Amino acid sequence: MASELVERYFRKETLPNIWCPGCSNGIVTAAIVRAIDNLGLDQNNVCIVSGIGCSARASGYLDFNTLHTTHGRAIAFATGIKFANPELTVIVITGDGDNAAIGGNHFIHACRRNIDLTVVMYNNHIYGMTGGQYSPTTPRFDRATTAPYGNIDRYFDICKLAIGAGATYVARGTAYHVQQLTKLIERGISHKGFSFIEALSICPTYYGRKNKKGTPADMLKWLKDHAVDIKQASKMEPEELHNKFIIGELLNIDEPEFAEEYQKMLNNLKVNYK
Repeated sequence: MASELVERYFRKETLPNIWCPGCSNGIVTAAIVRAIDNLGLDQNNVCIVSGIGCSARASGYLDFNTLHTTHGRAIAFATGIKFANPELTVIVITGDGDNAAIGGNHFIHACRRNIDLTVVMYNNHIYGMTGGQYSPTTPRFDRATTAPYGNIDRYFDICKLAIGAGATYVARGTAYHVQQLTKLIERGISHKGFSFIEALSICPTYYGRKNKKGTPADMLKWLKDHAVDIKQASKMEPEELHNKFIIGELLNIDEPEFAEEYQKMLNNLKVNYK
């Protein structure tokens, strides 16, 4: 099955990829591809947009309509694409630095508008491609090349930001819980409105090695041991959730979608000004 997905959905001439051994970017990318395949989407009607970073390289490997854009601007480009052709399924691949730092304002206002995009954020807690600088999601007191004595910034819960900014579908999965992550991405793509899926992943080269997190297998096991499904979390006391994180579907509501509302306005103008 995996080989069939590669044959159908990847640009084989670009392989093998440049990701480090043990990196989970391939796992998350495969989850996106499986979600698209499971939904039976027309390959020619899918557009994948990425910014800059390790995860953003995925758009170059995938055989869809793809656009590799500038740092932090993937959502802005994707918004233009969705406006120009609302029939396209537009998926944004981004990282924690690309989306939560330089791209933060684009992210906030895309949530607010509720435009029909699906954003998958690979969160490996570090700037991997550009040298291992700490990112908005680097855990407090962990080390990075720009935080050699430990990061004192507070952790940015990007899912809470998405909910507060107006996204209508928000979920969190991990590179360990692959089947669940695939389903969450499927639901995000199927949802009409702005969908955000945080995919917790691992960077053994910069983040793991700098913070003595062990092997890639150890880092994946950490994701397994510290994840709590939202259904289970609802039955737990706050102290039981200390040092844990919640995975699953965090929000799924219906609100008017921006591109459709824009088209309604144009139709009204045509009727009223004939």
